[in-house]
Amino acid sequence: MTTADPTRALIDISPKITPDIAVWPGDSPVSREVLCHLDDGATVTLSTLRTTVHLGAHADGANHYGKGAGCIDTMPLERYIGPCHVVRARVERRPGGTRVGVADLDTPLSAIHHPRVLIYTGTFPDFTAWNSDFAGLEPALVDLLADRGVTLVGVDTPSVDVQESKDLAAHKRFEARDVSILEGLRLEHVASGTYELIALPLSLVGFDASPVRAVLRSLT
Repeated sequence: MTTADPTRALIDISPKITPDIAVWPGDSPVSREVLCHLDDGATVTLSTLRTTVHLGAHADGANHYGKGAGCIDTMPLERYIGPCHVVRARVERRPGGTRVGVADLDTPLSAIHHPRVLIYTGTFPDFTAWNSDFAGLEPALVDLLADRGVTLVGVDTPSVDVQESKDLAAHKRFEARDVSILEGLRLEHVASGTYELIALPLSLVGFDASPVRAVLRSLT
């Protein structure tokens, strides 16, 4: 029997889904209805889940922010699996939120050659306690990454725009440049570097997002 290579161990970057996980203000929290249970003498345990599709680690469909754009089931699956860069942004939490620009990244743009980039900001540290001052992305950063051939960007916050954004400037650049979005990633324990990303969305026909079980593993 072959022993698994420990350098290829999976790194879970998805927050746990519990009744305590925070969701966008006004969105649907997690609830579970147990229809039947083995402990009660039933032949199976059966549950119903009700919650927002923008839950924890999730992939946005382009129709979430673009009128007439593609639903999550039409997003190219190859974007959510394959080599990626994890980079860290040197930003602080500020009232109203701040936006991450290229100068804030610990990795130069010239070093980015994979089509997926995950950005750790550290501005949404507790997935069970909502804070509205998390960082968004500068629209210009989206364009610069797209110019490097990036087709998917992930963040450790609930949105690529700051919470109080009215024009969703970053989302609009994602739509214009046909770059996909992952949000709600847990990246505090991941060092900057290159990894393999696996974060496939469900084929939820017509929906505007899908939760994912996002994981990384070393490329070597």
